[in-house]
Amino acid sequence: MKFSLVAALLVVLALAYGSEARALVKREVQAEVDGISQVLKEMSARISTVTQDMVEKMKALEMTNSAQTYMEDSRAKIQPLVERVQAEATKLQEQVKPFISNIEEQVQPLTDNFNAQVQPLTDMMEKFLQQVMEQSKALLPPQ
Repeated sequence: MKFSLVAALLVVLALAYGSEARALVKREVQAEVDGISQVLKEMSARISTVTQDMVEKMKALEMTNSAQTYMEDSRAKIQPLVERVQAEATKLQEQVKPFISNIEEQVQPLTDNFNAQVQPLTDMMEKFLQQVMEQSKALLPPQ
């Protein structure tokens, strides 16, 4: 009887341990499922964020390419006009050169004459200022 009581007790303990172990396994599995679910949610959110960032970068790149294409097209349209303006400016400069040379030839004798008349005045002013400086120094008390 003791043996059957011990055997029954062992059977009850084994059943209790088995059901407890099964409950523990269920809890661990649920925790792991929850953890995996959380990781999958985080991965999904990260993938969404990265995808959105890539879409925005592609849009920005597309806008940059569009702006660059617009600038190149505008430059191609304006270039012939710039070349014509430069050609006209060169022609105008060539046409004006004789007039400028003629004016320089006419003004040169006048400037030479003016310089010839002003030079003696400049020399006199320099001498006068030099004398004023010397007289001012003579009036200062010795130090």
